[in-house]
Formats: sequence, structure tokens, C-alpha cells
Amino acid sequence: MTESFDDLPLFSLIASNLENEVETASRVRPDSSLSATFNAWGEALEVDGRSIHTVKAFTGDMRLVGKFVGAGTAIVAIGTHDLKNFLDWMLNKRNVHCSPKTYARRITSIKAFFRWLVETGVLAENPAAPIPQQTVLSPLPVVLSPDELEAVLQAADALRHADRADARPYTLVSLLLHTGIKKGECLNIHLNHIDLNSVDGPILFVRYGEVQKRYKERKILLPATWIPAYRAYLAAYQPRERLFPWSPRRLEYLLEDIGEVVGLDKHLSFDMCRWTSALRDYQAGMDKDKIRQKLGISKIQWREVGNKLHRLAAIEGWTTS
Repeated sequence: MTESFDDLPLFSLIASNLENEVETASRVRPDSSLSATFNAWGEALEVDGRSIHTVKAFTGDMRLVGKFVGAGTAIVAIGTHDLKNFLDWMLNKRNVHCSPKTYARRITSIKAFFRWLVETGVLAENPAAPIPQQTVLSPLPVVLSPDELEAVLQAADALRHADRADARPYTLVSLLLHTGIKKGECLNIHLNHIDLNSVDGPILFVRYGEVQKRYKERKILLPATWIPAYRAYLAAYQPRERLFPWSPRRLEYLLEDIGEVVGLDKHLSFDMCRWTSALRDYQAGMDKDKIRQKLGISKIQWREVGNKLHRLAAIEGWTTS
């Protein structure tokens, strides 16, 4: 049932993308100035499927490098000592606070920029190669314990069978806990994205309208226990196009209401459901690459996500089934 996915890691070496990057880099020469190279690199990042926010952050980091070494400096003239001096200036002499996360990202930007110049044949040597990558451990996400997970599902199911029955809470929270989809993906579900008659069983198709995000598209098996609530929900609310035709805040309120019924001292959210779903799959022994594909993330992103799941599994009391 597993689909094949075109992984687009942060700096992909997929052949078709590399050809486009080489074509973009053909406008750059070793004696091109640092500032003249930024636009070409930004275009290459976009070709590689990076979001506009990523492109702005990474090229912005390199413009700061240009401010330090001189934006008119030829890229071939920049050496490892220049980059180390820049990092020292940024940390100790710039008089502007630089958080560990920002520092690590700027090292990533520098290494990615010069790696791109080498991979596309513009430079023969990589001055950023000797600079060690900095790893920053961001805080672990908050997840539901096994007992809390069961209580949430039971409370939502009870609302479905109450005197004033409401199938929305269970339809929403059960979907999130079983699929691990993000808030934006949930809001974008259309009725034709759900196939109850697939030979593999009920399936949710996660779709993206933006061409650059098509690699995130995937299909996820739905649990049979979700189907009765889904049918009751359709009968009661009769959505026409989107599965959940409400604002993001309204759906957040639904999750918060469930948390209040259970008496959670945690804030039940889309993000908590996503991480709980991933952690449950991780501890159930699901293949790690299948978890990554189910979450719709790249191999680069999985490095941090997988590390967090490993750390969470050790402290949250989950047991492998």
C-alpha cells in the first residue's frame, strides 16, 4: 500500500533538480562577487522545493556574511579563515544576541551555499567543509501518555453518543491521532480525499495545491473504528466540499473542549496529536522510513524528528505492541 515518494531533502541531489541547479549556477563564475551569487542560489533553492521563508532565511544569512567579508569579494577568494572569523564576530563581537538555533542555522546556510557552488562545478574546493555543523536540541514536544490518549478517545466517543450527540470531536481527534496530519493538511481535506472503498481499506489522500509541495502528498490508511463516526458526522453536518468547513480556531476549540472534559493538564492541540501519533507508530515498531513518509517530511527533517521520538519513547512510558 505504501506509495513511492520523491524525497526532496533540504539540499537534494536528485538528478533532475541538480540539472536545473547547474543551469542556474552557469551564470556564476569563480570570480563572481558574493552578492551577485545570492540570487542564483535563491533560485536554486526554489527549484529544490524550498519554501519562500527558507529561501529568505538562508540568503539572508549569506548576506550577513557578505556584510562582514565584503559583498564585492569574489567567491573564490573566500577562505575557511574568513568564515571562521565571521562566526567569531557574530558570536562575540557583533553586539547583537545570536541564539544557538540561529547560530546553527547560519552555519547550515554557509555550508549549504559553498556545497552548492562545489556540486555545480563553480568552485573546486569547499572552504566551509572544515567548519563543524552545530546541532541544537530544541525542546521535546508535549505528547499524550497512553492513558491520556485512551481517555481522549473515550471522551470524544462519549460526546458522539450523548443525548445531544455530536460526532465532530471524535471524527476530528481520532483522525488526527491515527494519521498524524498537520493542521493545514486537516483544513485542506476535501470529501473526495477520503476513499472508503479502496482495496487496501479506507484511505485518506493528503493533497497539496502548490506545485512545490507536491512531494508532501501521500495516502494514509484510516482505522475501521473511525468510519462509523465519519458517517454520522456526514449525516449530521452534510459538508459539501471541505471535510471540516470551519475556521482553524473553531477546530482548536473542539480539541480544547475534549481536553477539558478529560481534565488534562496539557493543552490538547493539533501539534500534540501529530507527535502522539508519530510516537505511537514509533513504539509499535513501524519502519522509520514509513513513519517519515506518513508524516510527509524529508530525510533531512527526519533526523531531528527521529531523534525526538527516540528521546520521547524513553520517558513517556510507551510500550512496544
